Amino acid sequence: MNPTSAQAPGLSVMREGEPPREIRLAAPAGTGDALLRSLGAAAGAGIYAVDAGGRVIAANAWAERLLGYAPGALLGLDADHVLKPRVDTDGLPESSTALEQAGGHHRVNDDRAVVVRADGTTLPVWWSAAPLPPESGYPGGTVVVLNEISERRERVEARADRYARSEVRREQVESELADTAWLSELTLAMTTTLDTEEAVWRLVRQLVPRLADTAAIDLAEKDVLRCVAWAHHLPDALPASPDEAELPDHAEHRAAIAKVLKGGTTQRFRPTASGRPDLLSLTDAGDVLVVPLRLRSTTLGALTLARTGTGTPFDEPDQELAEEVARRASLGLDNTRLHAAQAAIAETLQQALLTDLPQVPGIELAAHYRPALAAAEVGGDWYDAFPLPGGDTMLVIGDVTGHDIQAAARMSELRNMLRALAVDRPEETPGEILRRLDTAQARLTHADSATAILVRLHPGPDGSWQLSWSIAGHPPPLLLACDGGTEFLTGPHAPLLGARPTMERPTQRADLPAGSTLLLYTDGLVESRSQSIDTGMASLRQRLADHRAMPLRKLCAALARELGDTRDDITLIAARVPPPGA
Repeated sequence: MNPTSAQAPGLSVMREGEPPREIRLAAPAGTGDALLRSLGAAAGAGIYAVDAGGRVIAANAWAERLLGYAPGALLGLDADHVLKPRVDTDGLPESSTALEQAGGHHRVNDDRAVVVRADGTTLPVWWSAAPLPPESGYPGGTVVVLNEISERRERVEARADRYARSEVRREQVESELADTAWLSELTLAMTTTLDTEEAVWRLVRQLVPRLADTAAIDLAEKDVLRCVAWAHHLPDALPASPDEAELPDHAEHRAAIAKVLKGGTTQRFRPTASGRPDLLSLTDAGDVLVVPLRLRSTTLGALTLARTGTGTPFDEPDQELAEEVARRASLGLDNTRLHAAQAAIAETLQQALLTDLPQVPGIELAAHYRPALAAAEVGGDWYDAFPLPGGDTMLVIGDVTGHDIQAAARMSELRNMLRALAVDRPEETPGEILRRLDTAQARLTHADSATAILVRLHPGPDGSWQLSWSIAGHPPPLLLACDGGTEFLTGPHAPLLGARPTMERPTQRADLPAGSTLLLYTDGLVESRSQSIDTGMASLRQRLADHRAMPLRKLCAALARELGDTRDDITLIAARVPPPGA
């Protein structure tokens, strides 16, 4: 055979004999050569084909350039003899694997080899080989694709770099999401309580060990700086509460806090050993941040965060996160302080609306009022006690619906009206006085629902006491006997005040024995969302009997503290007859 070569841009092909034989592609008639040239030029890799004997029968310009041959010079060469090095080079395997696939029947992909260029130098390559299809006209032939290892490595490294950057970004996004979720949990913990002490303890427990090994909060209260809460990742490193410890100050720590309180920014320092059992030495602090708890122009205190000397020091993102925590904590603390101030004002106003108890010979009186913890408003609970002409004493307890100024005004109005009605006609029974209050209430502009109990205490000539009472929709009085027995003083059912202005209200009567205690109370003491009123009244009977030996004022306070719902006002008024011989 006399081989000839046909030159075309990007492709060299050798045809043999008569009629000419050529590599055929699956393409429409007349377009095979053009398509072959386009594919060879655009492949971006060296491509050559060999017949069953290993002779090169086609090569594109990329292969000729990689191997250092002039256009068409590869055609007819024995690829196994010319391109295969005789020894291993640069630790890469010889190229015999690829060349031995010539005439094979299997595809070989992404192997590594060394080929010999026209000038005798070697070239490391990545290659793949596949059998030529039967319709190519060269049964047993093979097509080989070559890439320089450097180019392949660049692509691999670029892909690895893109993957690494995407992994870093993914980790950053996950970290930011985790920080956001944690900050949301911290904010929720701070804002779901209106008690300052509870809020600061929740905060330090959230910070350890998430952000620091040690966290402490100092608050400025009336120009006095006081550590109010702390936490450490080891539970026994610090006393349970700052109130239980008298630790000496660490000079650098106090100085940093002083700068913060004077308007300074976050302070960071590495504490030196003080030789004393202060907060930083007890916690082995090696890196410390003191962050201002500041809202607008007011500095509420300072947040101290410390990591141990063997731990990872704070970095800039840590400090930014700590300052965001302090900002949110400042908002929460400001809310608790505003609520506490409003609650104090409301309680003061409420106490001003309540009555000082009179001194009644032969009987002891006591009262207690506890506002709802969740509200910073005056409420509608009231009590009253006043003497009547002739020596009798009136006790009143009532409850107007609501926790606002209107409820307080309504309460004050009813209290004053009831006292005036009772003093105006002291001979009337409690039921008759309440009926007249019904009539008067119907004329009021704001007739909110209200309940009340009116009790008359009448002293006998021998020192005994009798009582008469009338109930308007209110829980019944509770009588505690000297021996600890208890009894609710119930009677005919009667509606709320003003519900039926023309209805007669009944009056009940009973003796008040020596050593007994009469207790009037509002429904906040016995009713809550977590229990029925029957359960609450049973608990009241038991606690009253348990505490019967207490002084009357302490008894009322203990019942308010131990029973009822903190979300509602609680009011009590009690009368105690001295025991025999007292």
